Amino acid sequence: MFALDAKLDGLLDRFAIIERRLADQPDPKTFVRLSRDYAELEPVVRKVKQYREAQQELADLDGLLDDEATDDDMRELAEAERPDVEARVEDLAQQVRLALLPRDAADDLSAILEVRAGTGGDEAALFAGDLFRMYQRYADLRGWRVEIISTSEGEVGGYKEIIASISGPAVFGRLKFESGVHRVQRVPETESGGRIHTSAATVAVLPEPEDVDVEINDSDLRVDTYRASGSGGQHVNTTDSAIRITHLPTGIAVAVQDERSQHKNRAKAMQMLRARIFDETRQRQQSERAASRKGQVGSGDRSERIRTYNFPQGRVTDHRINLTLYKLPQVMSGEALDEVIDSLHQDHQAKLLAEAEA
Repeated sequence: MFALDAKLDGLLDRFAIIERRLADQPDPKTFVRLSRDYAELEPVVRKVKQYREAQQELADLDGLLDDEATDDDMRELAEAERPDVEARVEDLAQQVRLALLPRDAADDLSAILEVRAGTGGDEAALFAGDLFRMYQRYADLRGWRVEIISTSEGEVGGYKEIIASISGPAVFGRLKFESGVHRVQRVPETESGGRIHTSAATVAVLPEPEDVDVEINDSDLRVDTYRASGSGGQHVNTTDSAIRITHLPTGIAVAVQDERSQHKNRAKAMQMLRARIFDETRQRQQSERAASRKGQVGSGDRSERIRTYNFPQGRVTDHRINLTLYKLPQVMSGEALDEVIDSLHQDHQAKLLAEAEA
């Protein structure tokens, strides 16, 4: 407990320094950085103050009980109150420990969602479409805004690939454990024999940085224009509206052809490029800092099978935490997806807490 109290003293001192520096009206860049630090620390500081108040209340009760001058009625009242106050101190101490766990600075950001059909042909494309609609409905329920950046439709429906921006508070923090291979088991509509087929789709969730988070020099970019392919009629065949942008230092390339306007395609391509550069930098820093931290829920590796959706049994199983829900329709509608996501976050916190205490 003493180690925790010492850590809390340091945190309160740091918060006070940030408050003073903000009051001194620093330059805009410093103000943005300090404001982020303030917003991150303020909820933790609030919880620490509640914990300290409960500690003081417990100390006051113990003082009454230790004081020989305390009359019998007051002593009886203090003895009756003490178990509840002690339980509250322990509960707040646990909440503070959780609040002090290493936090991913990207959690508060919006996100780029990429869903791609994997093995399974047409059925995989249909499943990719189902997954995207699941996330779209989930976003609607949380009041997030979904903007499609790029699509490649499947031959019989669904998507070979669909990329979208999801904007709102803490989108990445909620969705980051969705990255990986999602597997479906069901009877395709085209299957006359009633046999269950297995196919897959890959989901990638990337934090979408703000402009101040990623600096891209024009001299580091190669921009190619070309004619869009696919639906669009005569316009597609006559206008070089599609854009491919390559970031030369990293080799990361993105291409967008959905819009008829070359300007709009370029804007969307730059949005994707910033997210991918930011994600690559973030992943590299995390690996260097924690050697691909063992405490993470899964590795986030796109090649890792993370979840199975079994339609005949109405079952969803997340393999990373051995969670099974017989709520497939509710999960696919976005309504019960929080049950899976909350369980993943709780498991993640428990592992981080165990590491910290070890």
